[in-house]
Amino acid sequence: MIGMMGGGVGAIGMMSALGASAFGGLQPSQFPGKAKRVIHLFMNGGPFQGDLFDPKPDLLKFAGQRPPEADFRTERKTAGLLPSPFRFRQCGESGLPVSELLPLTSKCIDDMCIIRSTYTNNPNHGPALLLMNNGTILPTRPSMGSWMSYGLGTENADLPAYIVLCPGKPVRFSILWTSAFLPGSHQGTYINHADPAPDKLIPFLRNAQATRDSQAAQVALMSQLNRLHLDRSGPDGQLEGRLQAMETAFRMQFTATDAFDLQKETQATRDDYGTGHFANGCLLARRLSERGVRFVQVYYGNGQPWDTHSDHNNSTINLCKDIDRPISALLRDLKQRGLLDETLVLWGGEFGRTPTSENGNGRDHNHYGFTTWMAGGGVRGGMTYGETDDFGFRAVHNRVHVHDLHATILHQLGIDHEKLTYRYAGRDFRLTDVAGRVIQEIVT
Repeated sequence: MIGMMGGGVGAIGMMSALGASAFGGLQPSQFPGKAKRVIHLFMNGGPFQGDLFDPKPDLLKFAGQRPPEADFRTERKTAGLLPSPFRFRQCGESGLPVSELLPLTSKCIDDMCIIRSTYTNNPNHGPALLLMNNGTILPTRPSMGSWMSYGLGTENADLPAYIVLCPGKPVRFSILWTSAFLPGSHQGTYINHADPAPDKLIPFLRNAQATRDSQAAQVALMSQLNRLHLDRSGPDGQLEGRLQAMETAFRMQFTATDAFDLQKETQATRDDYGTGHFANGCLLARRLSERGVRFVQVYYGNGQPWDTHSDHNNSTINLCKDIDRPISALLRDLKQRGLLDETLVLWGGEFGRTPTSENGNGRDHNHYGFTTWMAGGGVRGGMTYGETDDFGFRAVHNRVHVHDLHATILHQLGIDHEKLTYRYAGRDFRLTDVAGRVIQEIVT
C-alpha cells in the first residue's frame, strides 16, 4: 500500500457519501467548464504584492512616514513606509507592469490575470493557510483539492486525482490536504519531491515480497470480500474510499515510475525549467496534469520561506530567482502542448506583506490586500483586476475574498460552488461555506 491515495470518483449536488460510489468513471460537470484540471503554485509565507505585480511609487515618495492607513491590525508592530527597491517595466502586448525580479515570467504576462485585490480574514499563518487551502479556518474541513476530487473524480484511474508536491516531511502542513469527512480516497497524495528519483519520491513503491500477479490476486480477493460486505450491510463511503485507495495504490506501482520519472524529459526541457525542488515540482505538475491528475499543488519550500520578517529585500531576490524560470517554463510548456486552455494555474500565498517596515528591513503579514494570479483554464490573460490603495495596505476596488477565488476556480471546472455539497453531522458543507462570488469579469 502507498498510504491513503486520492483519486476516487466524486458526486455533485446535495448528497452524502452513502449515495455516492467511490468506484466508476469520470463524473459529469454541471455545465461546460473551460478547465479540466488545476495547478496551484503555493508561495507559503506570503509574498509582498508591491515587489512583484502591484507597483506602489508612493512608497518611495513618502518613505519612512506612517500615514493613517498604517494603523491597522497586523501580527507584529511595524514602523514607517518601506519602499520596494525593485523596478517595474511594462511587459507583453498588454503592457502590464512586472517587477525586474521576474524577467522570464514577465514574458508570459499576456496569459496571466493579475488579481491585485485579494484579501482574507486572519493575519496569522495557521488560519490563513487553512482558509486559502481548505476554505475555512477550522482544521476539520476538506481541502480544495479534495472537493475537486469529490466533485469531478479523476481522468486517470491509475493515478490519484489530487497530488501534493512539497519537499521534506511537512507533518504540520498535512491538514492542508486532508479529505476530512469526505471519503478518504479524496485526500491529497503527498509526495516529497526533494529527490526526483521515482523510488525515492514514493515510499514502498515496489513490493519486494510479492509478484505483480500475486498482488493482483490479493487485491481482487479483498475487493470481492469487501463488496460482498457492502452488499449485505449497505453503502459505506469510508470503506469504499479505503477500497479505492488500495486499488489505486496497486496500480500506481506500475504507472508512477513513468509519471514521476523526470529522466524521461529531454535535457532541453530540464534546462528550461531549471534546477531545485520548485523547478522539479513545476515539471512534475505538467507531467501529472497531462496524465489526467485533477489537482496538483506545488508548495514552495517546507515551512514559510516567503515569511520575510527580516532581510526582506535580499530574501525576495533569492526567492524570485528560484521561481522565475520554473513558472515561465511551466506556462510556456503547457501552452505549447495545447494544455494551458484546459489547465487553470493559480499562484499566490496565504496573504501578503505590509508596506511598512518591521525591524527596519522586514515586512509583517498583511491579509487586507495582496496579489494572486491565474492563467489558462478560460481566464482572461493580459489584465489586472481590482486595486489596493496607493500604498498597498488594503484592497479597495473589486475586492476578491478567498471564497471568491474558490468559487471562480470551481466555476471554470464546470461546478456551481453552491451545489457542490456534502452532508455531514446534520448539515450541508461546501468549499465556499455560505459565501463566494464567481469573478465573472476575469473569465471568458
